[in-house]
Amino acid sequence: MTLLHVVLQVVVVVALLHIIGLYTFAPVREFRSLLVDAQTNARDVAPTALILGIVLLANGLIRNAGVELSWLIGVNITGSIHALEGQFVATVQSFATPELTMLFSFAYIFGYVFILTFPVVLYVLHDTEPLMTTLVAYSLNYAIGLVSYVLFVAYGPRNYIPEMVESLLYTSWPQAQLLTSQVNVNTNVFPSLHASLAVTVALIAYRFRGRYGRWHNVAIALATLIAVSTMYLGIHWLTDVIGGVVLAVLSVSIATRIVDGNRDRTAIRPRIRRRLRRL
Repeated sequence: MTLLHVVLQVVVVVALLHIIGLYTFAPVREFRSLLVDAQTNARDVAPTALILGIVLLANGLIRNAGVELSWLIGVNITGSIHALEGQFVATVQSFATPELTMLFSFAYIFGYVFILTFPVVLYVLHDTEPLMTTLVAYSLNYAIGLVSYVLFVAYGPRNYIPEMVESLLYTSWPQAQLLTSQVNVNTNVFPSLHASLAVTVALIAYRFRGRYGRWHNVAIALATLIAVSTMYLGIHWLTDVIGGVVLAVLSVSIATRIVDGNRDRTAIRPRIRRRLRRL
């Protein structure tokens, strides 16, 4: 199986999940109204989306070069992480079953892509505020994560203690390595961006829980599943996941402040113009 086949498989499965998600969680609206709102919302967040695109491009370009740079200026913290938490990941894997491995592998690949993309689709059809918050928070996650990957060299448990921790993702679904090798580097595990981005989505979904039915419950459950999957599959340490959660909280907090501040400034301008007309 080639990389193209794996990508197509992910696209098809995630597209089906999007259809189910929109049918289940999106407010009922007229199709024409949805298209109009989508165009307006997309136009409103275009500058923010461009910034996210630049951050993602920089992340892709710097990722491989960053490995060499991190060996020059970074600190290898793998031993410290292992000394801190010991055999925790190996203990998690001791509960492995074929069914659990299938579940967590699905969550790590398909669930992760879904939880990252679905909020963007959902919010662009309905609401600028959560959409803007999501895009800003994504940018912060990737930017801070990239800096962290340069400053800290860290190997995952499957690489550091392979005699105790198995690469369950690759033993159960070997072709997944064709995909993960394009976006992952062995020394870039702290913090876990899988955990940070999934928790970011869950936090934003909870913040706007009154607008989209049960989506926040599903987002929280899926984010938890993804975070646990990174350890169960031997890819991340517990320390990486905790670091990812901290990064998510920080990113959402900053993004919320930025979006709220921008909204307040936008609301003030019309009032100022009205007062100036009266003078």
